Amino acid sequence: MSIGTWSADPAASQSITMSEQLLQSFIALTEQQQLDDLSQQLSAQEQADYALLMRQNLAFWQPHVQELSDAEIIALMKFFTKAEQLPGWDAGDQSPVIALGKILKQRGTGINKELSLWIKANSNNRFLPHGSLL
Repeated sequence: MSIGTWSADPAASQSITMSEQLLQSFIALTEQQQLDDLSQQLSAQEQADYALLMRQNLAFWQPHVQELSDAEIIALMKFFTKAEQLPGWDAGDQSPVIALGKILKQRGTGINKELSLWIKANSNNRFLPHGSLL
């Protein structure tokens, strides 16, 4: 008989490798205004593989975006805002949009009103863009 551990969080037992190329592909989708049909832009396998990104914390994102410009981080925020509409990509208060917004704040840029309004208009996630109030 074997005894193991079980976690309700599927991300706890899986890992994802992040590449600059992957981030740049997400940025390109935003810049090319292809966010409204992400289910067509990402294959079913990509959707399954990359869904783990939606529940990664600030410590995960910091090293991956440190070389990106503010505009590129904003593009990623827009990508992940729309990506929450994909099956299995909902993230609630763990959304990368929140972590990326914190990174912008650390840089002294923050989230401007225009971006905040865009995010709220394009998401049903009540935690976006700033996270939980508590």
